[in-house]
Amino acid sequence: MKVATAAYNLDWLDSWAQYEDKLDRWVSKAAGQGAELLVFPEYGAMELSTLDGVEVAGDLERSIHAVSDRMEAAQALHQRLALEYKTYILGASAPVVDGPDRPVNRSALYAPDGGQDHQDKQIMTRFEREDWDIAPGGPLKLFDTALGKIGVLICYDSEFPLLGRALSEADLILVPSCTEALAGYWRVRIGAMSRALENQCVTVMASLVGDNDWSEAVDKNTGTGGIFGPPDKGFPATGVLAEGALNQPGWTYADIDLSAIAEVRTDGHVLNRTHWEEQSPRVDSVTLSRL
Repeated sequence: MKVATAAYNLDWLDSWAQYEDKLDRWVSKAAGQGAELLVFPEYGAMELSTLDGVEVAGDLERSIHAVSDRMEAAQALHQRLALEYKTYILGASAPVVDGPDRPVNRSALYAPDGGQDHQDKQIMTRFEREDWDIAPGGPLKLFDTALGKIGVLICYDSEFPLLGRALSEADLILVPSCTEALAGYWRVRIGAMSRALENQCVTVMASLVGDNDWSEAVDKNTGTGGIFGPPDKGFPATGVLAEGALNQPGWTYADIDLSAIAEVRTDGHVLNRTHWEEQSPRVDSVTLSRL
């Protein structure tokens, strides 16, 4: 299969039609290159808050509700595009109010047959906890698709190995991200590459890029698209299948062979995924040695 992952820049939107046109351009371009799976980044839906004006887009709490209120229409748009272009799409994540509690950070996966499901972020960053008050959402899911088994670790979630291990059956783990600084980008990238190493799978990282003075939540963004695998037989020695240019909007593409994932899991030079359980007794028996 061919995968496309986005370095996605936000725009100020003056109309819903402008958003529809933008998404259509992005999806049609990737589908035109033969991509069967498209991955958009974390909090890419925040540009929808601009449809309610400067005061709403610039206010942390009001911007949440402005975006959440438009997600039903955004879902319908993504469903239509997935059907029209016959591709899977991981939509850009959004703060979603789903019940009486605080909003969650949610990314939806759309199938070319019209199906859809979503993944909520599990562990919040300090900004999400302390300033924005975004809550952890529903459980991790493993999506069984025609392209293989797919998991999603939203940004910070990719930095936690036990979350990755819970998705050890996934052929692909998608990592939509939103990081302000270069250090944040590299934290998530290192997490994504580590999950590919441990699970002997492919991870696909998408990034928000560009500056947006109208928003306190997504005002500065650093990153690029990247597609990673285990540095083992059938994969590049660096583990990097493809990477974009830093902070340059656009798609990054890579061809992924599921048989290469199966092969490295059964007969790789190392078998990290198989040997995971051997850690437990060694961790339990750690002793303090004074020198």
